Amino acid sequence: MKITTLTLFIFATGMFILFVAAVPQDQKKGGPWNIPAEYKSKANPYKSDASLLKLGKNAYSKHCRSCHGNTGIGDGPMAKNLKTHPGDFSDAEFQKNHTDGELFYMSYIGRDEMPNFEKKITDEEERWAVINYLRSLKK
Repeated sequence: MKITTLTLFIFATGMFILFVAAVPQDQKKGGPWNIPAEYKSKANPYKSDASLLKLGKNAYSKHCRSCHGNTGIGDGPMAKNLKTHPGDFSDAEFQKNHTDGELFYMSYIGRDEMPNFEKKITDEEERWAVINYLRSLKK
């Protein structure tokens, strides 16, 4: 009888923890970005290949993963501390609705809680490698 009660208690505690962890944070969705026309039409000069994706993944891991998570869904360890959800890069609508130039602007110029990375990622190829890596995250 004691083992059954203990097992039930452990199970109930585990389910409670899973439920609490699964409840979304009270984060608002970010509003539309005001992106200058020069960025909207900016083309990515680097074709995606294995070495560029590796470079992009390394830069993403260093600078982006803490908020955007390992798979780009916005579940990084720092995301829960933000007022605005970081977004989901894997979402088909996100991928479809943003040009590479727009992603470049959002990723490096930033706004509000999204920091500016112009001084942290100074290499042009590395910047575009991150954009190529973001494109690889789509579902």
